[in-house]
Amino acid sequence: MEAPGSTTLVVVGEEATTAITSLAGLPNVESASFAAMTDATDAEVVTWTTTSHAPYVVHDRDPLGHVASAWVEFYDERSTLGVLELEIEQLVRAVDRHEIRVPDYYVVLEPESIRGTWLHWWLGVLASASPNRVIPWAPGDASLAALIRGLPTARAWPDVHEWLPGVVTAVPDRVGLEPPA
Repeated sequence: MEAPGSTTLVVVGEEATTAITSLAGLPNVESASFAAMTDATDAEVVTWTTTSHAPYVVHDRDPLGHVASAWVEFYDERSTLGVLELEIEQLVRAVDRHEIRVPDYYVVLEPESIRGTWLHWWLGVLASASPNRVIPWAPGDASLAALIRGLPTARAWPDVHEWLPGVVTAVPDRVGLEPPA
């Protein structure tokens, strides 16, 4: 599959749909909320993002969502390590088949309101994989359109094969604090 020409942002948080809707009608931005479209597959979302001709594509379908939930549930003692390992394995295979694609940026809405293990996922695990690709954002700071205009430049995400398997050892209160190996 050919690499998309668009910069893709995934917006996560309670008000993701509202934030995405605020972009409607902007030139150079194609946006959609998949929150209500439960029948849309990850592969369909990838096709939509990779075939867009807009410079920016913004949506709320987190391709790492299953891994994130499994990680949070494991550390909140509501699931097993085996479930987390399975979710990671399935995601890596889906990436290999081009059914899932990690977005260029994650925009984490109102990070100060995120509690518990989810905070460690967004601003710990994910941010330590690629710090400039996870953007904490409070909607009162500026519009999402202004955020898009000022996106930081950064290296691309490392290949999921490199960092995602290590998520099983990323302890919530310690993630990002360990010195590099």
